[in-house]
Amino acid sequence: MSDSLAITKEAIENKIFFIRGQKVMLDKDLAELYQVDTKQLKRQVRRNIDRFPEDFMFELSKEEFDNLRSQFGTSNRGGTRYTPMSFTDQGVAMLSSVLNSKEAIQVNISIIRVFTKMRLMLEQHQEMLIKLDELEKKNIEQDDKIMLIFEYIKQFEETKQQELEQRNREPIGFKQK
Repeated sequence: MSDSLAITKEAIENKIFFIRGQKVMLDKDLAELYQVDTKQLKRQVRRNIDRFPEDFMFELSKEEFDNLRSQFGTSNRGGTRYTPMSFTDQGVAMLSSVLNSKEAIQVNISIIRVFTKMRLMLEQHQEMLIKLDELEKKNIEQDDKIMLIFEYIKQFEETKQQELEQRNREPIGFKQK
């Protein structure tokens, strides 16, 4: 794997955001990767809007956009006046048919590979979380059993202590000399 490909993967990963429970890329970032103007990318998407259902592409709400801008630490994102379009991995795949160039196809292949890699990592992470949860439940069950054993030991000690106190107690009642 060449260094330029590794940089590209890192650059792609840094441009993927988690919005509305989905991993998405913004129009401005995709346009930068495709080396086209954001305006041109949006124009091509709007001309082919039937190819981009809601689960492929959606426009951010003003609140989502403001929240995203606050994460960048800037007052606005490069002078953007309109809320950006965000593309899921399926939407990114569809972009290659809209932006019909060899560069767009190569960029899409790289982006789809990164999305796939991230999905696999999330699935593996989810499996680890499930296993950790199961292990924690087992530990809690073991802790409960250990606490029960300690409780039995405590009760046993109390009973033995009471028996000892009974035996060592001064007898009461009539005493013969």
